[in-house]
Amino acid sequence: MLPRSCCAPSLEEQSVGPTDIVPATGNTPDQRPSFEQVFAALADVQGWMTKAQARRLWDSAQRLPAGSRIVEIGSFHGRSAIILASASAPGVEVYAIDPHGGNDRGPQQIVGAFEEGQRDHEAFLANLRRAAVADRVRHIRKPSQDATEDILGDLDVVYIDGAHRYQPAMTDIVRWGAKVTPGGTLLIHDSFSSVGVTLALLATLFFGTEFRYVGRSGSLAEYRREPVTGPGRALNVVRQLGQLPYFARNVLFKVLIVLRLRRLTVWLGGTGEWPY
Repeated sequence: MLPRSCCAPSLEEQSVGPTDIVPATGNTPDQRPSFEQVFAALADVQGWMTKAQARRLWDSAQRLPAGSRIVEIGSFHGRSAIILASASAPGVEVYAIDPHGGNDRGPQQIVGAFEEGQRDHEAFLANLRRAAVADRVRHIRKPSQDATEDILGDLDVVYIDGAHRYQPAMTDIVRWGAKVTPGGTLLIHDSFSSVGVTLALLATLFFGTEFRYVGRSGSLAEYRREPVTGPGRALNVVRQLGQLPYFARNVLFKVLIVLRLRRLTVWLGGTGEWPY
């Protein structure tokens, strides 16, 4: 999850700042671990990403040639950044954007203290070092709406897992979606799960003509940037509307969890945990 607003840290507190980024270098092919190895190593890294979602991120990154660029919005403790960097070929640039300000840290954690964000930041850096990808990820410690000028030009993969309220989610989709190169991939977490994110999709992508809906793994939706016109546009709308029963199910589970009726969510087919 991506904190989007926070008090500016002091120089002593800010171990990696807006322009202080970790340089990225490539892995040689024979040194690159398998997906199973990397995902197993994430067991102790806090975050919200299922194995199927990690696999979709992995596949999106793995097929890119050298010279491609990946941006993730919302890093938290580094689960997705580790997957994207580990899957990427030598010469692929990976950017992680997260101010680690303490806000929007996860489900029902919209407001928080900067000290929490600083601990998240330190855990993020430590996890990248432990996964041996710290030199592959360039971290930009800014809110996503302030970082668009830090990364100029087209992007091949954009993964959005930022603040899930409607306005920031819509802003991320519009601003960062515009940077996706034709044929590139846009991935959005908590699609058809978060009310804010789903409303943002409805306002930007459901009836749009630039992104084709590919599919989803849980709440991680994948879109491909390509023209969507004629009958294909109607089909694109129908395929996304077809996910609304899944959305209604997730909203129901969240309401039941808030009401402390987790056992009922399990009885209805949920896990008893906040759906993602």
